[in-house]
Amino acid sequence: SLRLPAPRAGNIGLLPTRLRPVSTRAVPAVLSIAGSDSGGGAGIQADLKAFARCGVHGMTAITAITAQNTLGVEAIEPVSTRMIGDQIAAVAADIGVDAVKIGMVGSAEAIEAVVAALALLIDGDPPVVIDPVMVSESGAVLLEPEAREALIVRLLPMATVVTPNIPEARQLTGLGKAASQEELARAVVGLGPRIA
Repeated sequence: SLRLPAPRAGNIGLLPTRLRPVSTRAVPAVLSIAGSDSGGGAGIQADLKAFARCGVHGMTAITAITAQNTLGVEAIEPVSTRMIGDQIAAVAADIGVDAVKIGMVGSAEAIEAVVAALALLIDGDPPVVIDPVMVSESGAVLLEPEAREALIVRLLPMATVVTPNIPEARQLTGLGKAASQEELARAVVGLGPRIA
C-alpha cells in the first residue's frame, strides 16, 4: 500500500517562499496539471491511469472542466487561476512533488498561475513534462490563440521534456507543412525545453 509522508502543520494560505519536493519516499509523487475529461479518455483522468500503471502516486491540479465524450468536446469551463495555484501549493506543501506533467492550460492567465506556482518547486528542480494541448482530436480549440505566446515564452523554458504532436509543433514553431519532423523537433528545442 502507498505510504506518504505525514501532513505538515501549517496553513497553506501561509506558504513558505520556496517549496521542496519530497524525494525520500518509496513511491514517487507526480503532479498532473491539466483539464478534466468527463469521458475519461484524456486529461487528468488519463494521466492518473498512466501514473497508476507506472506505480507512482498521482496528484492533480485541474485547470478546466470539460464536458466531452468520444464524439467531441461539448463545453469547457476554466478553473480560476487562484484555485489552480492553490491546488499546486496544497500538494507541494504537504506531499511534495517529484515530477510534474502539464497538459491543457487553456489561457494565458492559467499559464501565469502555473508558472508562479511551479516557481515554488524550483529548489528541488523536479522534471517537468509538457504536453502542449492546443486542439482536441475532435478539433475543439483547447488553448486560446493569445495564450500561445505565454506557453512558448513562459512555460516551455521550464520544461525538461516537451511532447507536441506534429500539428502542435507546427503551431508552436510557425513552420509549415514543408518542414521535416527533424526540423520541427529542432525548432521546438530552440524554444527552451531541454528535450523535445
